[in-house]
Amino acid sequence: MKKPNIILILADDMGYSDIGCYGGEIDTPNLDRLASQGLRYTQFYNTARCCPTRASLLTGMNPHQVGMGHMTDFDDDIDGYRGDLSKQCLTIAEVLKQGDYGTYLSGKWHVCKQQLSKDGDRSNWPLARGFDRSYGIIGGAASYFDPPTLARDNESIDPPQDGDYYFTDDITKNACGFIKDHCNQKSEQPFFLFASYTAPHWPLHARPEAIEKYKGRYSSGWDRLREQRLKRMIEIGILNTDTVITERDSTQPAWEDSLHKAWQERRMEVYAAQVSSMDQGIGRILDTVEAKGELDNTLIFFLSDNGACAEEIFETFYPYEKSAGEGLAKPLTCRTHTRDGRLMKHGNDPTVPPGDETTFQSYGVAWANLSNAPFREYKHFVHEGGIATPLIVHWPDGISDRGNLRHQTGQLMDIMATIIDVSGLDWPQERDGLPILPVEGSSLKNTFNSHDQNRPPLAWEHEGNCAYREGQWKLVKRWDRGHWELYDMDVDRCEINDLTNTYPETRAELVEKYHDWANRVGVVEWNQLEATRNAKGMFTDWMPHPHD
Repeated sequence: MKKPNIILILADDMGYSDIGCYGGEIDTPNLDRLASQGLRYTQFYNTARCCPTRASLLTGMNPHQVGMGHMTDFDDDIDGYRGDLSKQCLTIAEVLKQGDYGTYLSGKWHVCKQQLSKDGDRSNWPLARGFDRSYGIIGGAASYFDPPTLARDNESIDPPQDGDYYFTDDITKNACGFIKDHCNQKSEQPFFLFASYTAPHWPLHARPEAIEKYKGRYSSGWDRLREQRLKRMIEIGILNTDTVITERDSTQPAWEDSLHKAWQERRMEVYAAQVSSMDQGIGRILDTVEAKGELDNTLIFFLSDNGACAEEIFETFYPYEKSAGEGLAKPLTCRTHTRDGRLMKHGNDPTVPPGDETTFQSYGVAWANLSNAPFREYKHFVHEGGIATPLIVHWPDGISDRGNLRHQTGQLMDIMATIIDVSGLDWPQERDGLPILPVEGSSLKNTFNSHDQNRPPLAWEHEGNCAYREGQWKLVKRWDRGHWELYDMDVDRCEINDLTNTYPETRAELVEKYHDWANRVGVVEWNQLEATRNAKGMFTDWMPHPHD
């Protein structure tokens, strides 16, 4: 019997409760379909940021173990912080190729340095890391109408000269094309597809008709909508019935006191349109697989790379560098002008409605607070709002307990472990003569048809934000506050009641375990890293994030 096909679908900067089957008001019928015929995991986690998550997801390792302790924009001359995927690890594609899988990427890469010139280094581009074919952006973010860093296989290219071009649809088109070509040419072989969407990462870009669909849906404001999401999440079993929502972000006004309401509504309308466009693309991928008679034998994962993004965009955040290339900004995310010569308007300006290709905006703190409802914090941080992700798993041939929930904890590395398990492949011991560390995750296969609660501890570090989860207990710290918090996740998933004074021995034990983990995987103290970078005249980060 042919091994199962595998499709890994990743959203970018999407909050925990945005999609319909996790309590959101955004229309996502295709993801809801996957959930109704598969499983939803309620306590699955990413690593709080784009490229560390991709590194961990693709390799089954902690990001610090594979060179992505921070971001691709920095090389700290430390093995765990190269900003470039380590050669001493294997990607899912590299492992599956040994099992005769066809391997394909459509979308965002973002696990290597941006070497875009014709003679630039391609040793960590997708084709060098196990993919047979690839299409998408090498960098981390892009205009949806004219994305920089676009590449097909090993060649940097410009977007198609199509007046109706939209990057989300382009990702879908190429993903479907890879599936069709594989099934037509290599039908006896299984395939692996990594559909790595940039939606709904800023900028707020969507087609007018997609935005219009959401006109008026957000007029009640973020406070009421957060409460409505919590109610639905309890009704469908995502959260316990006694879950209490966190307070609105303290930096944000109540909806009734907010200014520029029409502009604020428009921001969320565009964001919702971006999620809907991705969902429609996922539907087309499903239709393609089904038309080829492969849906029953295809294992599909859907998740997000971090929690909702509260980053605010200002005009001054984009200093232009001619050395970056004609018309490109630093970093390589946006351009100064549209292709037809119109000036781009960068920044969250309430006088400029977001959505079309001349704008470059984000939806900001208050709406991100909604996207992560009922949790607090955001992308960057390792409280629940930064790391909790929906995880949908669909596999008709392998899942009989369909439409149900799984409440056991899990983490990105489990995806690699699961893929190895279901494909029946052995884990290689070396790469190019260098030893390969064992996979860090645990297979989810046992959970497909049973409620397996035997899960190992989980740990996180990003920009000095740290956490350790063991059983019911979660230890967590924000870098700028400097103190550890302790929560009982069985009764306080929203991290409201800090129990450090009630259970000091538990806190001390978990702090020690966190440091053991951090030392093992190569975490460098954030203050030390910042000091080293400042001495070299380097930025520690190019996009500010909220501090309440």
